[in-house]
Amino acid sequence: MVIRKEDIHDLVERLSEDDRKTVFDFMQYLLNRSIQKEEGWQQINQADPDDESLTEEELRQLNSDAGYVTGEDAKREFGLQVDLP
Repeated sequence: MVIRKEDIHDLVERLSEDDRKTVFDFMQYLLNRSIQKEEGWQQINQADPDDESLTEEELRQLNSDAGYVTGEDAKREFGLQVDLP
């Protein structure tokens, strides 16, 4: 869903001063969160690969069909609006 900046500006203009402060604080939170996510992925990308072998239990779970849910089933069950494999 594309939201025009003008629509956001219009909504903010209609708010009380106290509510504008709340919107401002929330927007700062969103920006900080997106920066932290990006930094987190950079740390993951720079980490050494895990070369530890899987345990027998992990291998059993990996090769089992129990609990497997297709992307289509998940989409339907959770009302997702994205295409999943």
